[in-house]
Amino acid sequence: MCGRYANARRDDELARRFRVAEFVGEDLGPSWNVAPTQDVRVVLERVEAEQAQRQLRTVRWGLVPSWAKDPKIGSRMINARVETLTEKPSFRRAAARRRLIVPMDGYFEWQAPESGKGRKTPYYLTSPDGAALAAAGLYELWRDPGKTDEDPDRWLWSMTVITTDATDTLGHIHDRSPLLLPDDVWDDWLDPGLTESDDVDALIRAIPEPHLQPVEVSPAVGNVRNNRPSLIDPVTPST
Repeated sequence: MCGRYANARRDDELARRFRVAEFVGEDLGPSWNVAPTQDVRVVLERVEAEQAQRQLRTVRWGLVPSWAKDPKIGSRMINARVETLTEKPSFRRAAARRRLIVPMDGYFEWQAPESGKGRKTPYYLTSPDGAALAAAGLYELWRDPGKTDEDPDRWLWSMTVITTDATDTLGHIHDRSPLLLPDDVWDDWLDPGLTESDDVDALIRAIPEPHLQPVEVSPAVGNVRNNRPSLIDPVTPST
């Protein structure tokens, strides 16, 4: 799964990296411990005046389907499994029409001890060259029935991070990892014109496995109240 990540890059850097044309919402600033249910910055494309516009937008982590009666369901939908993405009712409509990119510096996973007993060890996984990662995700819009048409907050924008089987050096840490998109896939992934489930599945199958660098980090990252640069610093490996 993907339950925590770091994104310490400001909007201007993300805009250059992901070729963003429009900003929606304020710069949230750096975070070294992004957690579910928090507001996050994502990259997506919306069709306006018959033209696709690439946006950097603030959404809530934890997807709330349009048919949900209560937004609390989002806390249980922080991840979407790629294997059932275009089939599961909660995600299939978004998979066809509302895909996004979640910019990350890296993400955290916890490795269980071989004995199955004791404390899990946290790892930070990132690109060896320090480049920002592009995690695949979906977004939805949920209409709050308790708000009027004039209320600017009547629509809740929310997202989920897509996960896949962990491979390469990642598999020994955790069996799942975010679906990471290489640069040459971004345009197709964000394309609002790509709406056929078979085409989405084909695009996903063509995505190569990532090669990331895992670094053991402090257990302090397990507390969401901790948010400082040292959370991604390597520590002496546990014995």
